[in-house]
Order: sequence, then structure tokens, then C-alpha cells
Amino acid sequence: MKILKTSCSIGNLGKRSSLLRLQEDTTNWYLNMGNLLKVLTCTDLEQGPNFFLDFENAQPTESEKEIYNQVNVVLKDAEGILEDLQSYRGAGHEIREAIQHPNDEKLQEKAWGAVVPLVGKLKKFYEFSQRLEAGLRGLLGALTSTPYSPTQHLEREQALAKQFAEILHFTLRFDELKMTNPAIQNDFSYYRRTLSRMRINNVPAEGENEVNNELANRMSLFYAEATPMLKTLSDATTKFVSENKNLPIENTTDCLSTMASVCRVMLETPEYRSRFTNEETVSFCLRVMVGVIILYDHVHPVGAFAKTSKIDMKGCIKVLKDQPPNSVEGLLNALRYTTKHLNDETTSKQIKSMLQ
Repeated sequence: MKILKTSCSIGNLGKRSSLLRLQEDTTNWYLNMGNLLKVLTCTDLEQGPNFFLDFENAQPTESEKEIYNQVNVVLKDAEGILEDLQSYRGAGHEIREAIQHPNDEKLQEKAWGAVVPLVGKLKKFYEFSQRLEAGLRGLLGALTSTPYSPTQHLEREQALAKQFAEILHFTLRFDELKMTNPAIQNDFSYYRRTLSRMRINNVPAEGENEVNNELANRMSLFYAEATPMLKTLSDATTKFVSENKNLPIENTTDCLSTMASVCRVMLETPEYRSRFTNEETVSFCLRVMVGVIILYDHVHPVGAFAKTSKIDMKGCIKVLKDQPPNSVEGLLNALRYTTKHLNDETTSKQIKSMLQ
């Protein structure tokens, strides 16, 4: 019986007592969809990368279903949230009229009537961020748990990896829309000022039951962030690491760096890029890649830009710059302005100049 040869050494297989077991394990390994671990641990890469993480069609296995179903309940509302945010026009006209004519009660009532339902929408967005945070923590728990490495998890549990990617994709889309809509903070500031004035004058406020003072304070902090959803995910990931002290921080950061590598290689390899059946999958991969880089940069002690980083930042930036300029400027800006360590002394001048 011949020993089955592999192009990469997977663990110390020579120590296995049974040749049959060796063949069986090796065969099962290569049958796993994606061949992700093989590529990322292989030193002989002359053939080029040889994996594909199926963001378009991955379906949950039996072991994934519990977490998958919990997260799916959250994600099914994501598109509706984005549509509501995209159509958010604000009450700027009514607010300006009310401020310019402070003694005109009808204009005051009109502005208040316009703002209250909008604040209801802002509350819905904020509450969704809390649900998304809970979903992310569930996925991190599943994708970093022992005994498997994060790389093995991403290969075995592609449906959960896809959901993780969908959360990041939503997050960057939400923040892009929020950053270009100043009406959100203007409306909420007017709501809080008016509510405060009503309380002082003992005037009953129709919208107060909708958003009480404690919730208003939390919402105010949320919307004060340039990228509130990304901040929520960064804080959630940091909290996950600090609460799971028995879990090495590398389990979490390696999960993020591996996801960034997957996206980069799929985007820069024509063989894999051609397998995308939906043209939106390219922008999906780009957003996910940037999202995991930013999370990694916030969670890892030295960040994503240091020489010791497990993310090929030059390669990732090059992939972004190889796209049509108008399609990635927002993502390049996210790397420029929402990462934590870009301007550290440990960041190479070449990377800094690539992002200028």
C-alpha cells in the first residue's frame, strides 16, 4: 500500500499509528470545501492559492444551524435598515422654520411632529446595532472555540463565515450612508433640546415615551461616532476578547486576519474571481476585507499595519487600488480614518504613502 502524498504537511501525520487512518484523514481533509487550511499552511505556493470561500452559496451544516439560525433572524432585517437609512431625509426645513420663528406655536408643533417619527427610526437603527453586536459575539464564540483553529473553523463552517462577512458588509454600508447624512445628528440634537425645554416647562411630550433620557444618552453617543456600527463591532470584539480570558487573543485576531487573506486572494486571483456568479460579490469581498482589517487593527495589541501583522496590508491596499477609483474611495477612507494604528511609528512609510 502506498502512502498518500500531499503538497503540504498537515500536522505531524508521521506519528499516526495507522496507515489507513492517515489515508482516511488526509482524504477527508482535502474533501472539505475551500481547501483553505491547505493553502494557508502550505509553503509551496508555486501553483498559486488553491481555495475558495463560497460567500454566495454556503449552507449551514447540522452543527452550525443553532448559531446560524440565531444570526439569521438579525440579518434578515439588515436590508430593510439600509433602505430606511438611505431614504432618511430629515426634518431640516421644519427645524429651521421653528428656530427662526420661536414664538410661532404652529411651526414649533410642526417641527416636533416631523422629528418624533424620525427619532423613532433612529431608535430602530440603534436597537439593531445592539442585535448585530449580539450576533457578532455568537459568531466569534463559534469561530474561535477550541479544539479547532480559527482557520479550521472558517473551512469547516463556511455558512457562519459567510454570516460574519455579511455583518461586516452591512456595517460598512451603514456607516457610509450615515457619514453622508448630517440630518441624522441635527434631528436628534433638536429632539433632545426640545424635549429638555418641554420638561423645564412641564409640557407633556408625545415622543418622550418613545425614547427616554437614558436611551437618548446612549443613542447620542452612538450617533456622535463617525462610523457608529464599526465602533459597535470593534467594542464588541474587544469585549469578547476580554471576557474570554481562557481563549488566546490569537484565536480572535487569527480569525480576522485569515478572513482578510481569503478575501484578498479571491479578489486578486482571476481563477477564483471568475467563479463569482453575482457581480456584487466583488464589492462584498472588498468591504469584508476592509472591515476585518479595521476590527483586527482595533483588537490586536500592535494592530494591522505593523511588520508583525498577519495581514498583508500592502497586498490588500493594492487590491483596493486595482478597482475602479470611484468604487473604493469610501473603503480607502475607512482605512485612513477609522483604523487605530495607521499613524503609529511602526507603520512603514510605504504603507502610509499608499494610503495618502
